[in-house]
Amino acid sequence: MRGPVAPPQVPLAASRAETFADLVQDSVERLERRWPQLADIDFLVLDVPRLDGAAWSDEAVPLGGTVAAGEGRVARVVVYRRPVEIRTKGRDERAALVHEVVVEQVAELLGLTPETVDPRYGED
Repeated sequence: MRGPVAPPQVPLAASRAETFADLVQDSVERLERRWPQLADIDFLVLDVPRLDGAAWSDEAVPLGGTVAAGEGRVARVVVYRRPVEIRTKGRDERAALVHEVVVEQVAELLGLTPETVDPRYGED
């Protein structure tokens, strides 16, 4: 029998990168209910952070980052997939860490504390 094991809409067919992107999207949707201005921010998933002269060590590899809005460019929040995956075991733990990273980065962009962005921050 030839063909895929499962149709594309079934989670079995989703790659790890797609599953991770879904976790980020779930977190953003959760926050957008409280912060509608997040619709104006781009949320991206990159595999790893860039090495362009960043001053970080093995112990301080970033899990996310922000890019402020500029001329003709909207603000961006980036979540780095591989560093998050390495630090988690299982989907629930990964979803919790993704949400924590998204909350921290949104807080940085908005100039707020993470607890203001999500009152449940840090409870997991």
